[in-house]
Amino acid sequence: MEIHTQINSSNKTSTSTTITSANEVVERVKAYDWEQISQDLNAHGNAITGNLISSADCDALSNLYLEEQIFRSTVIMEKHGFGLGEYKYFKYPLPTIIDVLRTTIYPYLVPVANRWNEAMGIDVRYPEKHPDFVVRCHEAGQLKPTALLLQYDKDGYNCLHQDLYGQHIFPLQVTILLSKPERDFTGGEFVLTEQRPRMQSRPEVVPLSQGDAVIFAVHNRPVYGTHGVYRVNLRHGVSRVRSGRRYTLGIIFHDAK
Repeated sequence: MEIHTQINSSNKTSTSTTITSANEVVERVKAYDWEQISQDLNAHGNAITGNLISSADCDALSNLYLEEQIFRSTVIMEKHGFGLGEYKYFKYPLPTIIDVLRTTIYPYLVPVANRWNEAMGIDVRYPEKHPDFVVRCHEAGQLKPTALLLQYDKDGYNCLHQDLYGQHIFPLQVTILLSKPERDFTGGEFVLTEQRPRMQSRPEVVPLSQGDAVIFAVHNRPVYGTHGVYRVNLRHGVSRVRSGRRYTLGIIFHDAK
């Protein structure tokens, strides 16, 4: 895969991503056992999809971090009390591989999202295709893409949080680890916490290898108990990076205001 930036004669910038075959990404996503992923999401609020993108793709995406013209904003986490590190939001048009991943994964998650909302008594239902959901976001003034690259150096971390950007929120999102543990960094584990009513928070560390993705709940998910269905509240973050540098790609399906 080759990723490059094109600059035209009017000094405007646009980003293009040339993949050996975009169909390979689509076929890789289609090959997953989505029934098992659905079961894992229902049981734990997260699921791992191994080897979603190749190590070469991971390195190429990490290298995009220096291409300032393809991002709409940079957030220095320490300034806002978010943690220690930084991240950059892509602007439209998204790099092709990110756009392909976003539009290809989304339809497999729609049945889970709709079942969750039904179980929790939430009236919102999601369209089958991602572009239709983006239209819904844009009609509500959520016009900014939320795909992002995150960079952590030694001692960097991300506080527990939720990626809520407006009225329209898709209840599942994806994080892909771009760096290789033990080679590029140590520490820096992906962490989830789940708060159940009248109970203490339950933590979970999600082990990821380079190119692996974790699909997880953005905000709430239903849990079936002895007295029916109740909502649990989830947050996610990253533990302290003990050495090296860690890059992550975040794919959030709703846009932001």
